[in-house]
Amino acid sequence: MRTTIYIDDQLLKDAKQLAARRGKTLTTIIEDALRESLSRQRSTGQRKPVRLVTFNGKGLLPGVDLDDSAALLDLMESSNDPH
Repeated sequence: MRTTIYIDDQLLKDAKQLAARRGKTLTTIIEDALRESLSRQRSTGQRKPVRLVTFNGKGLLPGVDLDDSAALLDLMESSNDPH
């Protein structure tokens, strides 16, 4: 189908250069870009919402620093130690 669209001058220049580098027509470059954009829109709209599981409790134990992974590992290992 033939149609008329208005494209920013620099964008058109870049698209023409890309077409020349790839040995494709300007029409093919524009069609491919439009297909890719539409495909991304469709795929992001079909995601299922994420449900996070939470547990009731009184918060962190005293002295627990969630930013210190080594200390967290030590704490978890010591809680599993029967001695």
